[in-house]
Amino acid sequence: MKLTEKMTSSRLLYGGKILKLYLDDVELPDGSGAKREYIRHCGGAAVLFIKDNKVALVRQYRYAYGKEMYEIPAGKMDEGEEPLNAAWRELEEETGYRAESGVKLNDIYPSPGYTDEIIHIYFVDRAKFVGEKLDDGEFLNCEFLPLEDVLALIESGEICDAKTVCAVYKYLALKDKFTR
Repeated sequence: MKLTEKMTSSRLLYGGKILKLYLDDVELPDGSGAKREYIRHCGGAAVLFIKDNKVALVRQYRYAYGKEMYEIPAGKMDEGEEPLNAAWRELEEETGYRAESGVKLNDIYPSPGYTDEIIHIYFVDRAKFVGEKLDDGEFLNCEFLPLEDVLALIESGEICDAKTVCAVYKYLALKDKFTR
């Protein structure tokens, strides 16, 4: 069965600095019509940085959830920026560490039901401390937690950020490939 939906009209409802909200009319595979609300997002990059078996996590307040959350260092990509460059930039800004080498872990689609956002996730185990450079209006604390503690926080639900959970479990599945 054909599953593709065909856009017949599109309307921009809101255009912000990191996302655009659209309302489209689509033709469904059976020929009927429907509406689709979705967000176009500039994309993001994230880094799982593990040093001495400790994971670099940033703790920051997330307005939409109304609470502080642990996450791996991450941020939006600038227009035209390569994902790897964005990941290295975010690692340095948020942790003060400059990556010396790293590998791609995976790309994730955090919520494909309503956004085209892609988060590119990298793994780093070699980095040099050069000092953090937070963006204006960015407030966070960087902490290094033992990998076992991070797993316990994921299992307890304290860490529920999708990119962080995906990165940690992907690393655990592939960590033998990263051992030097």
